[in-house]
Amino acid sequence: MARAASRPRSWPRPRAARTRDTKTANSKTGNTRTGDSGRGERHALALPLRLLATACAFVFMVVFAVVLARLTLHPSPASEALTHTNLHPGRSLKAYLDQPALRDAVKQIGGNILLGVPFGVLVPVVAPRTRGVLRVLLLTAVVMLLVEFAQGALVTGRAFDIDDVILNTGGALVGYLLLGRRMSRTVHARAART
Repeated sequence: MARAASRPRSWPRPRAARTRDTKTANSKTGNTRTGDSGRGERHALALPLRLLATACAFVFMVVFAVVLARLTLHPSPASEALTHTNLHPGRSLKAYLDQPALRDAVKQIGGNILLGVPFGVLVPVVAPRTRGVLRVLLLTAVVMLLVEFAQGALVTGRAFDIDDVILNTGGALVGYLLLGRRMSRTVHARAART
């Protein structure tokens, strides 16, 4: 009775079992192709293209660093009386949102987020060892903390603001999730072993 209910060995296994076996076999051989669809397959760029992409990302990173320095480290003597150090997360965000003009809040918050986006996009391409959400966020936070310390200590009319660091790091996260991770995988993918 129990024998009649079981399937003969010649029947094909369910698709999920075949896919699982294919993934296991591919992981043993080093192939990145998954299942029958090939969605997980990565193609490595040729070495000259990888070098060109890395060099372009490096140039963009240098240009971004210059723009960042001009935007954040330029003295603003006219606003010296208005600036104040903020060590409490959320305090400046609340002040931005309490402004009567929504445009000013969007400019402050959006501008700080946009300043972080290039980190999330370019850092994993320029330095593939920094690939990964936590590494990109940590590197961005450290760089932005240094910028904020320089603003507060050395630049007239500027002050340290922890909310700027948080917004910049959030921008890096957005850049990494939208483009950085994909670009880094494309540029630095390893050729599949056969």
